[in-house]
Amino acid sequence: MGTITITEGDGNFEINAIVHVMGTDILVVLGGGAVHIGAVGIGQPRPSLRDEGKISSTGSVFTFPGHKEDTVAKSMSEELARRLNRRIVVVAGLHWDRLDAADLGRILNICNRITERIVAEVTLR
Repeated sequence: MGTITITEGDGNFEINAIVHVMGTDILVVLGGGAVHIGAVGIGQPRPSLRDEGKISSTGSVFTFPGHKEDTVAKSMSEELARRLNRRIVVVAGLHWDRLDAADLGRILNICNRITERIVAEVTLR
């Protein structure tokens, strides 16, 4: 099993991803701010419904009550599954107090950059 650590930030926001490559499967532990477990996203690659020659993905998410990481966990797991053609689990725990819409946009941008870096790192291995 190989482990990759990725850190991305923007101003007061820093998010860390610990990526465990477990055979053909990948586990991503995503944390930022007050780190915890808020949601778990699962991505499964599958043939595209529109073009059988392409890979798409199907995802599921479990979110603990009161948490809002479901969007990040599900979208990241599905995107990674589609692009890497591997089963993906993303465990996400991100928490900062008093976020506004601009802050949420910055956090989503950081998560997108982390997704891109995971794709690049795993593809190189």
